[in-house]
Amino acid sequence: MTATQLSLRPEARHDGRTVEILALVRGAFAEKGFDGASMQDLARAAGMSVGNFYRYFPSKYAIVQALIAQDLAEMEGEFLTVLQSPAPMEGLRSLMQARLDVHRTREDGQLWAEITAAAQRKPEIGQAACDMETQIAAYLNRIFAAETGLTEAEITARFPAHAAFAITLFKSAAMLPPTAEPIRADLTALIQRAIDTTMSDILALRKA
Repeated sequence: MTATQLSLRPEARHDGRTVEILALVRGAFAEKGFDGASMQDLARAAGMSVGNFYRYFPSKYAIVQALIAQDLAEMEGEFLTVLQSPAPMEGLRSLMQARLDVHRTREDGQLWAEITAAAQRKPEIGQAACDMETQIAAYLNRIFAAETGLTEAEITARFPAHAAFAITLFKSAAMLPPTAEPIRADLTALIQRAIDTTMSDILALRKA
């Protein structure tokens, strides 16, 4: 199963309640950690009985898959908007800044820090996280191709590390701990500058 497929029981897969549940359990994951949050804790956060909660999510792994799929679905629409803009790279820069603001508003940094840590210990979580980054890298390569006039194959062959580096920097900015709040703006600006420098290598190949 790929990261873009929700790991839900069939009867719950298309239930509109799923989005609401995920919004409620994000906080519990962030507060207690992946290992610390029990299914009982998560069900309580969602205001559900444990039995009913299991109808939607049979495991914590299924919840992580659903969170990844949800974020990917949001980003897909955003990336498509960037691709259709007259200046895709500038649109991408604005999108990345907006996504950082969203992560901060949702307090998602701790959640994704927990998922990243769990990915090191649990192969299934690691694979889901890897699938997510692979999909995001593909989106970035499409934007790089649209901006430069090169094909996606050419971009992927010539700059295999650039998208990965941009993703790594973005994750670092998104997962800044609360203790970094006094310098968050400066840190984010430095990270954005590093991403801009990385992208300038690609922009230099823009076809006339």
